Amino acid sequence: MRIASLVPSATEILFALGLGEDVVAVTHECDFPPEATDLPQLTRSVIPAGLAPHEIDAAVRANVGEGRSLYELDEELLREEEPDLIIAQQLCDVCAVSFEDVRAVAERLPSQPRVISLDPATLGEVLADIRTVASAAEAESAGEALLQDLADRIDDVQISLRDVGAPDGPARPAVAAIEWLDPPFVGGHWVPQMIELAGGADFLGMPGERSRESSWDELRAAEPEVVVLMQCGYNAAGAADEALDYAGDLARLGARAIFAGDASAYFSRPGPRLIDGVEQLAFALHPELVEEPASGRMLDVDLRG
Repeated sequence: MRIASLVPSATEILFALGLGEDVVAVTHECDFPPEATDLPQLTRSVIPAGLAPHEIDAAVRANVGEGRSLYELDEELLREEEPDLIIAQQLCDVCAVSFEDVRAVAERLPSQPRVISLDPATLGEVLADIRTVASAAEAESAGEALLQDLADRIDDVQISLRDVGAPDGPARPAVAAIEWLDPPFVGGHWVPQMIELAGGADFLGMPGERSRESSWDELRAAEPEVVVLMQCGYNAAGAADEALDYAGDLARLGARAIFAGDASAYFSRPGPRLIDGVEQLAFALHPELVEEPASGRMLDVDLRG
């Protein structure tokens, strides 16, 4: 089967299922596993590189408000690759090519590929999408094996944290998950569930709901004990560096600890590595109970630079 992935999370799922050799083309944002970066790229962003956070936000709002896509799809390349299956998404206007655009292009292709859309809003739906992709790619057994492995890892975290929140056990710290800094956005979708699984309490995000714009006053009123920076599109080092530009705002939140995570890898991309994110969060919040995960730890942010 020849598969074109127009969603980075789908690319990760396909490779995790052992279907990397079936993937014929990906997006310009598909950076994991490393082998994916060698594949033909079907998309490019219309947002210029090098903008400041508030400039990126303004550019995104302007394009979305005017009904323009943030990505351009190379129809000719897609035609040349002759896919049997195209995986797209409708969940986020700023995360991938418009599903309607993809479907329209697919109808013009001689290969007449099947098009499926992955649109999870919760952690359970992310895991269910693994089964959807496995079924569409005729790899059901691999899908069940991957799901079992991820479920076992979640269980391991829950066993380690079984006393958290109990009358005689450690408390759940209040956590603020920040997905953008200018303006501040708090994490939604699956992020609040990840925080709960990791032994924290998220009083700002709503499970299954979109990430939403907040304010520094609202964040401060929530009195977070721990702040987790997971700016969309940033790795951990980039998130930590950007935090220094907002050191005053972050310091006024009064948190005892600030961590920076790799959003694309472990928090904003709805693929198998969200479970790595749960493990990293659990270690950050309860290092005395949880072993350091194989994927490593989030960075401690020192606002003094």
